[in-house]
Formats: sequence, C-alpha cells, structure tokens
Amino acid sequence: MLNNPVQSINSDTVLSVNPARGHETLGEVPLTSKADIKKAVEQSHIAQKSWNALGLEKRVEYLNDLNAHISKHKDEFVKRTSQEMGMPNGLSTSIMDDFLSDMQWNNDNAVKYLSNDIIFEDDNEINAIFYEPYGVMGVIAAWNYPFGNFVASCSQALLAGNTIVMKYSEEIPLFQKYLEEVIQSSNLPDNVVQFIYGDGYVGQTLIDQDIDFITFTGSSATGQKIYEKAAAKLIPVSLELGGSSPGIVFEDCPITDDLIETLFWERFLNSAQFCNGMKRLFVQRSVFDEVVEKLSTYAKTKKIGDPMDETVEFGPLVAERQVIKLEDQVKDALDKGATLHCGGKRPDGLQGAYYEPTILTNIIKDMKVWHEEVFGPALPILPFDSYEEAIELANETEYGLSAIIFTTDKNITQKALTDLQAGTVNQWPSHSYRPQNPFGGYKKSGIGRVNGITGFKEVTQAKAVSWIK
Repeated sequence: MLNNPVQSINSDTVLSVNPARGHETLGEVPLTSKADIKKAVEQSHIAQKSWNALGLEKRVEYLNDLNAHISKHKDEFVKRTSQEMGMPNGLSTSIMDDFLSDMQWNNDNAVKYLSNDIIFEDDNEINAIFYEPYGVMGVIAAWNYPFGNFVASCSQALLAGNTIVMKYSEEIPLFQKYLEEVIQSSNLPDNVVQFIYGDGYVGQTLIDQDIDFITFTGSSATGQKIYEKAAAKLIPVSLELGGSSPGIVFEDCPITDDLIETLFWERFLNSAQFCNGMKRLFVQRSVFDEVVEKLSTYAKTKKIGDPMDETVEFGPLVAERQVIKLEDQVKDALDKGATLHCGGKRPDGLQGAYYEPTILTNIIKDMKVWHEEVFGPALPILPFDSYEEAIELANETEYGLSAIIFTTDKNITQKALTDLQAGTVNQWPSHSYRPQNPFGGYKKSGIGRVNGITGFKEVTQAKAVSWIK
C-alpha cells in the first residue's frame, strides 16, 4: 500500500490523483502565490462596483446565461467529479442536475426576494428596506459536492451584487480549473468570479486580504479559527461545518424495504462523505435487531468499485488519509467492545481509497465513532426504550446540522420537530432539502444559512431608508 498518497501541494503546483485507481496522477495546476491572491482581491473590488451597478434584473440575465452555459458542459463536470473525488457516475449526474435546478431557482426568485421592501407608507413619506451587497466575498469550499458547493456558496451572493474570490479544497484542483475555464468562456463580466488554488495556507492568505464577507464549508475546528479572524476584522461569516446527524426509528414505523433502503443511503450516499449525512442511528429496542439485520444484509449487496463504471453504486473515499482516519475510528470501536455486522475493512481486489459499508452496534460513549464526526462509511446503531431517551441521545453531540425521524405518529412527529436541536429536521418520507428551504446548523455545525429567502438575506446588508413623497 502506498504511504498516505493524497492530493498534495508540491513546491509550486497542486497535484490531483484518482482515488479509485491506485491514486494515479490525473494532473496538476499552478499554486496561487500570495501576490496573485492579493491581486485577485483588488480586481474583485473593482469589478464589484460595476457588477452591482448593473442592477438586479441584469445580473439575473447574466446568471441565467451562466446556468445554461454550465449545463452545456455537464458531462465533463460529471466526469471530473467521479474521477477526482470518487463519486459514482450515476450519482454525479443526478447531483449535477439537482444543483443546476437549485441555481435556476435562485435566478427565478432573486427579484422577488432581493427587491426593495416598502415597510411603511402614508400621505407624506415612504420607508423601505434596500438589500445591498457586502462587496467582495472570500469563499473556501469543500470537495465532497464540487458543483453543489459552488451553487450554495456563490449563486445567491452573485445575484445580490457581490463578487467572489473562491478556493476549493486542494483535493479537486482539476474540477476547479475546469469550472474556472467554463466561467471565463461565458459572458459573465471579468473578475466577478475568480479562483485561487492551494491548501489551508492559501485559504488563510485569502482571509487576511481586504475582503468583506467569508463563506467557509469544512470542519468545525477550521471554522472556529476563521470565525476568530473574521471577528478581528468585524466582517460577517457564513460557516457550514461538521455534523453528526441522528436518525431515530420508532417502533410504529413499518420495517419495509423502502425504509431499509432509505436508512442505507441516508448514511452511505457518496461513500458517507456529506456533512448532513445520518451519522448515528437510534432504533427502538423492540425493532432493533430486525433493523440491524436487514440493514446489514442490504449493505452487503452494494457493488463497490470504480465510479466510472455505470453499475457501481459505491465508490472510494476522496483520499487515502480519509481511509486511514476511518480505520482508526472503527478499530477504536472494536477494541472497546463494539460488534461488527458488516464491512470493517478495505474490499479485496481494489486499489485505491476504498472501504466497505460498515455497521457497528454495542456502542459506548467513549468510542470515537460516537463523539467524533465520522466522515466515511461507518454507522453506529444504538437501541432506545423511550421517546425521551431517543431525543436525549440524539442531542448528545456538539453538532446540530440535521436530524431525521421515522414514525407515523403525528404526536411524536410534532414534538420531535421541536425537541431535536438541529437546523434541519425531517420526518421521513418528507424532506426539506429544497432550494426554497434554508440550510445550516445549530451549535458547532455552523453559523448562517444558505438557500431560500433566508440565504438571499444572508448575503446582503439591510439598509433602512425613508423619503418624502
């Protein structure tokens, strides 16, 4: 096995490797220098004035054109997503379609939510709220949903009149480079969106520049450091951070094939590399054994392999370091007495950052799979006896991004929607992952919201104005 081969920073380039094919080199892009980061921010300030001066309706026209232009290149975006971060091709395609749709929703509703609001009017005067951009936004995005993270971080901000200097994680430089090339070939004005390349040092350099707003998607530990920097500069932030989202199966919920399939994908979609994935499952004791058995059996049916293979449902993790961390978390659980029902190892015959879907029971609270965020395909399952115990267990985390409940009892549902400490709570089979709905977390899962009317307001400053008729 290679010694921790990951996408890495060389002296002057960012290297990309394929996690599905033995970490073979895919290519590299130049590392952005400190001088070039400073220049990008300066250019962004100049561009922002003219971009904002275009007015909202004209910006909508540009973003409609950009959406259509990106759509023409969808197949290449899908390919790069699958090759560079390991998302199965079919999932890459559907996710790309979903976020193109979300971007279009933002375009279609920008005028409705960003236009001036008249809040008072009489015979003599008018009072209103103007929603104005902050200016230049520094955006640092994660690797796990490449195009989706662009839409969530940038779409509403651009419509509001902000300009963007953006850095993706160093794991996906080729996807980022292609996105940059596609945007540059569109009719979007120069320097409205600019990209820089590198690791955390490059991100830190961006934050130290003369920017007006910081958007970050990533770990809670890094988010806290960014928040401290922003506080010193007295600028706002939007932080979408870690999660340890609970799922709760109550005994009244029929244990159907649909339920088992849903439980699997709520945890293991994208090889369990998404912040709001169901990372802890609580099942009422009377149906606990049945759920564990059926879920473990279903997990063993999933085909693991190269994400470019259309028949593959489960690809690799993004990098070798992610597998190494997951192995440590699973080993810690097993050493402390956890029971392994499936997975728990790398699959035979595959070279790359692969790990089998893993289900663990007999969990105790000093295990890493309980108190750490597990960003890979392992699911701890715990039994509970009462509603109160389930809610207490679900809330017993420093995170609060999302939660999902499985019950047909309306009284339980209404109580749980209030009692669960999370930014998003769903009763299955409903879901709130729509462009209309705000997304963000409680506690250490973040600050601020994206999407919907809340997201539009997040990237604007409210100015109260009044004038005489």
